[in-house]
Amino acid sequence: MEQRFTSNEVVTLTGITPRQLQWWDERGLVVPAREGHRRLYSMEDVAEVAVIVELRRKGFSLQRMRKIVKFLRNELGRRLAQTVTGDSDYHLLTDGQHIYLENSEKQVIDILKNARQPMLSVCLSDAVRQVRAEVRRQAPARAGGGSTVHRAARKLRA
Repeated sequence: MEQRFTSNEVVTLTGITPRQLQWWDERGLVVPAREGHRRLYSMEDVAEVAVIVELRRKGFSLQRMRKIVKFLRNELGRRLAQTVTGDSDYHLLTDGQHIYLENSEKQVIDILKNARQPMLSVCLSDAVRQVRAEVRRQAPARAGGGSTVHRAARKLRA
């Protein structure tokens, strides 16, 4: 069975605010599965949220992030978390107008050497690895009676 995460768990794992997460869903940036009124996020969804949070920290606007996510989905033909795995590091570069996705250091260096203006580089793999490591770290807690968030809420009520 595929691992699913509640909105509260995604907030805890990625540092996004609940309102931002809801807004991104409403705008179609990261759309989780639904179970009644509950939003349930797959590992791929959580990984995409982590990458978007990282891009946001780098100063990307929501409009720019939408373009990037659409570009990645269209160019790669699969979800970001499925693409950014193993030993392959994908790097997203932009000069503010164009977006480049490269997976070899030589390609990145060629683009940087030939750039006519400053470029911004973000290692997408790092954001995905960090959120996956956090999920693994919290896995024993989830298996032992619910999520960290839910256990903390139970402790507060007790």
